[in-house]
Amino acid sequence: MATDAMLNRLRWRCRRGTRELDQLLGGWLDAHAASGDAELLGTFDAMLDVPDPDLWDWLVARRPPEPRFAAIVDAIRTRHRI
Repeated sequence: MATDAMLNRLRWRCRRGTRELDQLLGGWLDAHAASGDAELLGTFDAMLDVPDPDLWDWLVARRPPEPRFAAIVDAIRTRHRI
């Protein structure tokens, strides 16, 4: 179960400085925060360490994501029909 402190930290980390990334990442977190799956949220936290240009390329399918992040990237693409 994710704690409020962890979710707040993740919400803060979703603020990337571009509206598009903020919405995509924050939207995924909003959709999955209630489940509280610590492993999934931990993987998402690790994905937030990736530089913005790489995240963007993954999300718009310019390049395939690292395998450990593929499920999250696919979920974001599906949710936003990217």
